[in-house]
Amino acid sequence: MGSMGNMQGMMQKMQKMQKDMEREQAEIEATVFEASDTNQLVTVKMTGKKEIVELEIAPDLVDPDDIEMLQDLVIATVNDVINKVDETTATRLGKYTQGLNLPF
Repeated sequence: MGSMGNMQGMMQKMQKMQKDMEREQAEIEATVFEASDTNQLVTVKMTGKKEIVELEIAPDLVDPDDIEMLQDLVIATVNDVINKVDETTATRLGKYTQGLNLPF
């Protein structure tokens, strides 16, 4: 009978952990992350769902003769903000799975 109580207690802990993770995930998804290049010429704002909600490009950066530089800067800045979302997600959700030895 004692192991049934342990199993029930473990199931309750798992359900609480699942609810906590869902709450944490919802908070991450509602957060707006921001990244800019070092010169503040391109700024990207993205939700935790990885949806871009704002993209600002400094007017003096737009050079019709050098579109490649603008494209590279936008790509680098978008990748930077994606990394911020991923790092925050891993940090905030990782605390729930730390030490569980899960196969994924």
